[in-house]
Amino acid sequence: MARSFSDVEYNYAKICEDIAAAAQSVGKTADDITFLAATKTVDAPLINHAISLGLRYIGENRVQELLSKFDDYDLEHASLQFIGHLQTNKVRQIVGKVDLIQSVDSVKLASEISRCSSKLGITTDILVEVNIGREANKSGVMPEQLEELLAQLSEIEAIRVKGLMAIPPICDFAQENRKFFDKMRNIFLDIRSKNIDNISMDILSMGMSDDYTEAIKCGANMVRIGSALFGARNYT
Repeated sequence: MARSFSDVEYNYAKICEDIAAAAQSVGKTADDITFLAATKTVDAPLINHAISLGLRYIGENRVQELLSKFDDYDLEHASLQFIGHLQTNKVRQIVGKVDLIQSVDSVKLASEISRCSSKLGITTDILVEVNIGREANKSGVMPEQLEELLAQLSEIEAIRVKGLMAIPPICDFAQENRKFFDKMRNIFLDIRSKNIDNISMDILSMGMSDDYTEAIKCGANMVRIGSALFGARNYT
């Protein structure tokens, strides 16, 4: 874990340079890419220092950790999102606190988000998670079931589907993930072309610390970066 503000400053600048270079290589600019910092296990002062450098999006994986740090985030200058697997019995604890839930993969979960959002009189933005590697130990809808799920979600009130997210299988080399990223881009573009009512394909969230530049080259417009910014995770 990065132990000093200077570590975060160096890493942030390097990541921004890499994002800009990857975007330029496919005819985009850094402004076309959303850099979201994955802040699991990271203390609020380090998160807020990154925000002071220009970071505008942060994401937590765990509900309890999000709640424990919520009052300390500098949310006047950053958007808070939930990026981990979300259990239906914890939905009510974060709806109204986050701007986007990135990991919706069932009608049951979406319906609970809708119920909690309706109680607050708000609409919650979500991404649908796709299990692009077809891994038994990962959440996400299977690619062939995605369109049916989106059709069902389009009829649920108080939620708004903004796009897709995916976490490909762990590969030895970033380039090996290209086939999964390419599949996701093709799925994303196919769904976008169908213009499903109440479904927008604005966001394709894929790519993390080890492969975010490759993801951008394959069409991602949001990347979730943790250890490359804050250092290796310390779970002890």
